[in-house]
Amino acid sequence: MTELSLARLQTEEAAELIRRVAQGNVLPDEIVADVLTKTDGVPLFIEELTKTLLESGLLEQRDDRYQLAGPLPPLAIPDTLHDSLMARLDRLSATKALAQLGAVIGREFSYPLLKAVSPWNEDLLQQGLAQLVGAELLYQQGALPHATYRFKHALIRDAAYQSLLKRTRQQHHQRIAAAIESAAPEAVETQPELLAHHYTEAGLTERAVTYWYAAATHALGRHASQEAINHATRGLELLASQPDTRERGVLELKLQQVLGPSLSVLAGPLAPERVHARAYALAREVGDFAAQFPALSGLIYAKILHGQMPQARALAREYLELADSEHDPLIFAAGHWMAAYTAWWQGDVVSARYHSRKGLEFYDPDQRLTGIAVYNQNPGIVCGYVGALAEWVLGHPAEAAKAMARVVRHAIALEHPYSVAITRLFSAQLAQLRREPEAARIQAEEAYNKGVEIGAPALSLWCLLPRGWALAQQGDVTAGIADIKEAMDRRRAFGMRAVWPWYLTLLAEAFGLAGEVHKGFDAVDEALEWVRRNDERLYESEAHRIRGELLLRSEVSDPAQAEECFEQALHVARAQQAKSWELRASTSMARLWFRQGRRHDARDLLTSIYGWFTEGFDTADLQDAKDLLGQLS
Repeated sequence: MTELSLARLQTEEAAELIRRVAQGNVLPDEIVADVLTKTDGVPLFIEELTKTLLESGLLEQRDDRYQLAGPLPPLAIPDTLHDSLMARLDRLSATKALAQLGAVIGREFSYPLLKAVSPWNEDLLQQGLAQLVGAELLYQQGALPHATYRFKHALIRDAAYQSLLKRTRQQHHQRIAAAIESAAPEAVETQPELLAHHYTEAGLTERAVTYWYAAATHALGRHASQEAINHATRGLELLASQPDTRERGVLELKLQQVLGPSLSVLAGPLAPERVHARAYALAREVGDFAAQFPALSGLIYAKILHGQMPQARALAREYLELADSEHDPLIFAAGHWMAAYTAWWQGDVVSARYHSRKGLEFYDPDQRLTGIAVYNQNPGIVCGYVGALAEWVLGHPAEAAKAMARVVRHAIALEHPYSVAITRLFSAQLAQLRREPEAARIQAEEAYNKGVEIGAPALSLWCLLPRGWALAQQGDVTAGIADIKEAMDRRRAFGMRAVWPWYLTLLAEAFGLAGEVHKGFDAVDEALEWVRRNDERLYESEAHRIRGELLLRSEVSDPAQAEECFEQALHVARAQQAKSWELRASTSMARLWFRQGRRHDARDLLTSIYGWFTEGFDTADLQDAKDLLGQLS
């Protein structure tokens, strides 16, 4: 018999070995990934684990591939391999307990930590480690007393760990957690999930939950949303087995407050609605009045996304009334953000600007960063971009651009990826409102890429709206329509029932450019239906105006109906004090009247609104109005 020494396989080679053991059949990706992680490229381990899985009943063969027959439990080490590993450990009887203690710490551990929890003196400890390294069960990195050790294979660590009695394991975990707290206090701040793990395995639930909350908060502060969700969920799972006391309620409330904004980023802003409702109920149950506000803001945001604008605005007013008793700047800033946001979508742009300004007065970016994190978004960022957009609608396009640039700079300075992405998105929307297609496209693509990078699909899909508009305006109408329709399809998949008038009006405009007027009518009529259904009136004036333009583009032009649409657009814009919408509607009406020979009426209408503006004369809308006035004079 010849003994061959096989080197560790590379990932591709290991995956090929798995496929061959499975006789050429394809295994599920999660199974392959788990085998690769567990076996660390060792051929024997790969073969044994793969065979065990094929014989386990966990997989069902379908044609040339296997599928999971049900939920995947943690992989069990095959008996034959386990026996082999345990035999090696047993042969080192004097150091078996040392290997077991190291295994409780983890796949990798430091000498100082092991020494802190070890019952052996330093000479015995070092001798035992030398034996384990010599037996190739451990790798050593660095020199004592600052060395770190790593089990050669994950399965060796698992075998050593599983060979301990449960009670002994729990005692080890408790000692390890206590040692970390006393000897490595920096880990409490930087690696709370490590302490959470050890206290969980020690069976000390309350301490474990406290650290899972700390870990979730730490992850949220680093913008690691998936980690925050995992840690908060683990804490909630542990709490579920605890008695229903006030202390339990307080801990659950904290975990729900971190879970909400994390879910919002990854799964869309409607995903945490139940989380916010639970947090709101808990805050009332435990008497934590201040904790009601982040939950209430989440519920308001959910109302907006459900298209329930009047209810959302009523809740925003209630929020601000309740906030009067708290005298907390952060609570006020968030309240004015919600009031600004609801007013904005309802087309009450004057109130949107007012509340944005008030929110910025209360906002302090350096104040209680953790507190800010439990709100879905940063109040200063939202008030900033809503205020900038409101400035454009109210007739200050240059001031709007300056204000938006300030918000983008602030988001970048905060080093908060989601804030950077959303300010880029609304910079793109402002560029679209200012009719700057190239700027809109660039900002939309930057926001889209950032959204993909941080795993925020609901944000990324919105970026397709300004990008689609820009492409259509730049002549690639087919691609522009495709972008807008994709954004709408993905938005529907998230269950969102708000902001449709904006999407549908831009789609109608793009259909008009493509010569597909009937599809344009369908889109704009649906937009106006959403306006009425949701009382969402921000884009109402523009929807009427676009409908009028489509009437003039149709095969049988209908100037009379178009004039009615432009008149309705003017009526809405004037009621909202929306000077930019009024300018557009006036330009469309004046152009129609000019064609009909009503030069005097057209000039009077357009001169009045054009003369109101004091800045932004380089923007497309004001340039168009100026050119038309030149033709009318």
